[in-house]
Amino acid sequence: MPESTAKKPSRIQRRNRRVILDAALEVFSKHGYRGATLDQIAAEAGLSKPNILYYFNGKEDIHVTLLSQLMETWLDPLVELDPEGDPRREILDYVERKLTMSRELPRESRLFANEILQGAPRIEPELHSHLKPLFDEKCAVIAGWVAAGKLPPLDPQHLIFSIWATTQHYADFEAQAQILLGPETDPRPRAQAHLQAMFGALLDLPEPSANG
Repeated sequence: MPESTAKKPSRIQRRNRRVILDAALEVFSKHGYRGATLDQIAAEAGLSKPNILYYFNGKEDIHVTLLSQLMETWLDPLVELDPEGDPRREILDYVERKLTMSRELPRESRLFANEILQGAPRIEPELHSHLKPLFDEKCAVIAGWVAAGKLPPLDPQHLIFSIWATTQHYADFEAQAQILLGPETDPRPRAQAHLQAMFGALLDLPEPSANG
């Protein structure tokens, strides 16, 4: 007889996994990997610790699952950079997408940042296999735009680093922004205008000289 196929998870099992992962995201984003405990995740999820261990093999298993799920979402804004589009518009739209992500997914941003600050011990293979090829591909696109005279001379790699640093700041350093701007203030509308102006100026081609 053929081996029986594994049973699909029930609706309750799928729900419990989602609850556990959402609780873990909250705990990891607040305390980092090292500061988080299974007891904290269980309390946040409203489940017992043995119940958590029924679904996952421990804290690292939960953390790696979250990071693996996050990677595709994290890369989507860069994937959308269109080589056939208008270079200036494509890059400014990328800035906008990254800022939107910092507003909609702040916990995910902090989870990713905490992992990188620790040296990426659990996600390094994904960075090599997913992020690095995409990063190199899009840097080559930007370099091609520069070489074609569609953008001013700039460093594609450090342009992307600058976009990451300025947009993810509003998620990763949200507590600082709230203290400096006021807890009721959403900094992102002003940030949007500022970043569009800042990167817009960086991407503007110089005006042709009168003698040219």
